[in-house]
Amino acid sequence: MADHGYEEGRLNLPFVGHCTFGKQPPCTDWEDDVTYLPAGAVRMVDIGDADIIHTDTIKSHANIELGVRKILKSGALPVVLGGDHSVHIPCIRAFDDQDPVHIIHIDAHLDFVDSRHGVLYGHGNPLRRASEMKHVTGMTQMGIRFVSSSNKQDYEAASAAGSDILSVRDVRRLGTQGTLDRIPDGVRYYCTIDIDGFDPSIAPGTGTPSHGGFLYYEVLEILQGLTKKGSIAGIDLVEVAPHYDPTDNTAFLAAQLLMAFLGYIFHAKGEAS
Repeated sequence: MADHGYEEGRLNLPFVGHCTFGKQPPCTDWEDDVTYLPAGAVRMVDIGDADIIHTDTIKSHANIELGVRKILKSGALPVVLGGDHSVHIPCIRAFDDQDPVHIIHIDAHLDFVDSRHGVLYGHGNPLRRASEMKHVTGMTQMGIRFVSSSNKQDYEAASAAGSDILSVRDVRRLGTQGTLDRIPDGVRYYCTIDIDGFDPSIAPGTGTPSHGGFLYYEVLEILQGLTKKGSIAGIDLVEVAPHYDPTDNTAFLAAQLLMAFLGYIFHAKGEAS
């Protein structure tokens, strides 16, 4: 030790070797014995941020909608990272000239408020606004639980609009296949994922955490099953607030979930095997 200038018997080893996240191919799932997203098989492009005008929700949403429309026009799969859940409104509106979609909604909250304090396009309204769009044929809302989700009138309105509402306990009782059996087959799915659908023990970095949420594989296996039932038309993942989680686990969860989901999507399409 003295030859290296150490005065005490301690040696720091900053080299992490195989523990690095910088791997290629980026997503290898040994449980399925499949390499997802092999190098060169799928092209991903980051188009940057939409221009947000913090004092004008309507114009901000218009900028988001424009970006999603351009992605769709290019023939690509839009994957949008929020932001609060209000960004789902312009995202799903951008599909109004596309084939119909069934919304898969994972969230602790129903987000079916019509108007609150005059707000129509906030993060409590997105699924209500989506239900009013003709190209949205139905919704499956999973993870809904506890107080602050929505009031009784909102729940009744969502049910009347044709939404299938499942709590975390409902999904666990049904199991993965039982849950998937309730979702229409052979249609296009738009998936909107609020990170607070997960339990705050693994996703504390969000503005409205709610205990009793999903664990990683509960959601991942449903998403994987969707890719075998129909086609994924678009994705948004919202409400990640990194500053509320000094461990960065919430952000890693969101990134890992999306990477795995994209691997399943393109593998099911035969574009990455």
